[in-house]
Amino acid sequence: MSMILILDQQGNPLHWGTHEDSIIYHAKNLVAWQLGETNHIAYRGGENRVTGQTSRIETAPIVAVRGESYAHKRSKTPALTNHALFARDHFTCAYCGHTFHSSKLTRDHIVPVSRGGEDKWTNVVTACQYDNNKKDDKLLSETGMQLLFLPYVPNRAEALILKSRKILPVQANYLSNFIPKSSRAHQFIKQINELHLNS
Repeated sequence: MSMILILDQQGNPLHWGTHEDSIIYHAKNLVAWQLGETNHIAYRGGENRVTGQTSRIETAPIVAVRGESYAHKRSKTPALTNHALFARDHFTCAYCGHTFHSSKLTRDHIVPVSRGGEDKWTNVVTACQYDNNKKDDKLLSETGMQLLFLPYVPNRAEALILKSRKILPVQANYLSNFIPKSSRAHQFIKQINELHLNS
């Protein structure tokens, strides 16, 4: 089941929530607005004793919530996980340029930790096992190897795309508005839309 994209009232992306989270926002009258079709995400509640009608709450794949604030999340660096790193680099080795299954990929520190390098977004790239072993704990200048693309820190919207494994086209397309045109996450968005059209 897909997650709900939670926004602040101004439309800035905040985090992923569950359908239950969204229903609670609706029940507390905190939903400012929502996007996407609601007909496939509906919850039935109790029966009204007077009217005999069953209560029903419908929620959409994108929900803007009153009181949620983007300001304190704006400067927060997304968590660096192997899944997010491989997704950022489109499962492509930064040295040979080939695409691999995640089980064949590793996190390579451009400046090795043993040489003072840090475990942070701007010092890590996706590498196949062969190239990571070949580079070992050397600097690029010592190996003759070159990076095919540069590492970068994903912004919040891109991090949300990289984090979710079951993102809907409406959510991906909304988040694409917050992502630089140079971001490799646009390749994911294209694939999500193509998969949806073919399903």
